Amino acid sequence: MCNLYSLTTTRDAVMEFTKAFADKAGWNEPSLDIYPNTLAPIVRVGADGKREIASATWGMPTPPAYIKGNYDPGVTNIRNVNSSHWRRWLGPTSRCVVPFTSFAEPDPASKVPGGRVPNAWFARNADRPLMFFAGFWTLWKGVRKVRDGEREFELFGFLTTSPNEIVSPIHQKAMPAILTTPEEVDLWLTGEWDAVKHLQRPLPGNMLVVVEPPIKHDNDLLL
Repeated sequence: MCNLYSLTTTRDAVMEFTKAFADKAGWNEPSLDIYPNTLAPIVRVGADGKREIASATWGMPTPPAYIKGNYDPGVTNIRNVNSSHWRRWLGPTSRCVVPFTSFAEPDPASKVPGGRVPNAWFARNADRPLMFFAGFWTLWKGVRKVRDGEREFELFGFLTTSPNEIVSPIHQKAMPAILTTPEEVDLWLTGEWDAVKHLQRPLPGNMLVVVEPPIKHDNDLLL
């Protein structure tokens, strides 16, 4: 599953693409490598009916049957939308889009004995243009880290689907559901579920390539 992605673009580019009116995240980082349980920008429809950039923590609430211990680590990737746990968030008020420029999948075949499993990185092309994951968000109160205790969060996660021919040699189970046009973003943020569910599909193979890892930056991952 995708548990790491990178965002190397500008706030203005995200706002222009998504027709967002406000940036409530205060996001101005030139580059972010985003991991589970860190904050990242999402675009959603705000309470005033206008689109906004918000800051949310990556990892939706875990189905109760899968929680072990006294904290919830969160679910980053969502596949089974027929589950009663996920159906509550299928409507447009709970949907968001998650901006990214490349995403990673672990590549066990490239592991060096005794070393960590390296990541393979994927993007639209070598220039890493802006794309979006089809996502969900929610308000939640609970424990993510025991040392921090119970807190209120805004959480997000995104859909996955069957991998295409570019991703499947690395990760055979899934890939993110990706939106590449303003029209797809509009539909995802406004349409009823029956009108948008077809967007949970693999990106065509000619729209994705393997790229080099993003250049590392020293900026804070937390917005």
